[in-house]
Amino acid sequence: MTGVRLHIAGGVAELRLDNPAKLNCFTVEMLAQMAAHLELLDGQPEVRAVVVTGEGDRAFCSGADINAWGDLTPAEFARAWVRGGHRLFDRLARLSKPSIAALNGHAFGGGLELAAACDIRIMVPGATLALPEAGVGVVPGWSGTQRLARLMPEAMVKEMALFGRRIGADRALACGFVAEVAEDVRATAHAVAAGVVGLSPRAVEISKAMIHAGRGEDTAAMVEALGSAAIAGTGDRAEGVAAFRAKRKAEFPGT
Repeated sequence: MTGVRLHIAGGVAELRLDNPAKLNCFTVEMLAQMAAHLELLDGQPEVRAVVVTGEGDRAFCSGADINAWGDLTPAEFARAWVRGGHRLFDRLARLSKPSIAALNGHAFGGGLELAAACDIRIMVPGATLALPEAGVGVVPGWSGTQRLARLMPEAMVKEMALFGRRIGADRALACGFVAEVAEDVRATAHAVAAGVVGLSPRAVEISKAMIHAGRGEDTAAMVEALGSAAIAGTGDRAEGVAAFRAKRKAEFPGT
């Protein structure tokens, strides 16, 4: 049975795409499962880091199952499939915990976009990256021309999207898209994730938010979230809440 498996141990969560017969391509059900898992993980303080990987050793994720979207009307394709996947990957990118993509095999189309939504990536030597959408008459729809273009040289993204070329692990490492190339990517990713467990979770979360704001990843929300966090610990906020509850005029201390 296909799905997205969630396993939590030692403060590290693993999300594993389990559809190896189809190179771990996304089905509608898998997108829904991934969204539910991310919602759950964001509310669990004991989880300090998340590893995203695929079942088997052939593919991390080959993108979206054509059977899931091939018969959709133009409106359904744009509104439900593309926007829905975009919201999911945005949710992963803005997860409060750091995420690591363990690329155990090829990452094509939506699979590459999934990897780009993680904070760092570790790749097996024989894997390749590709944006093959033009070969089936569509375009990257889950941030391949946006987030990916901020993480890779523009010419490299064009190589994949416009010319159908694949990028190997050595080039992905050289351009900084991949943090490390390793034979056992899952073990390496979990070792990296374990290093987060001993760090301050709030410092890690806020550092991630600041870095994302600096590169334009949902800047408005990040600025307001950081500002709200700063004001939450002030005396003014405490006085404002107390005055509201007591139905009296607030006397703000300015602290």
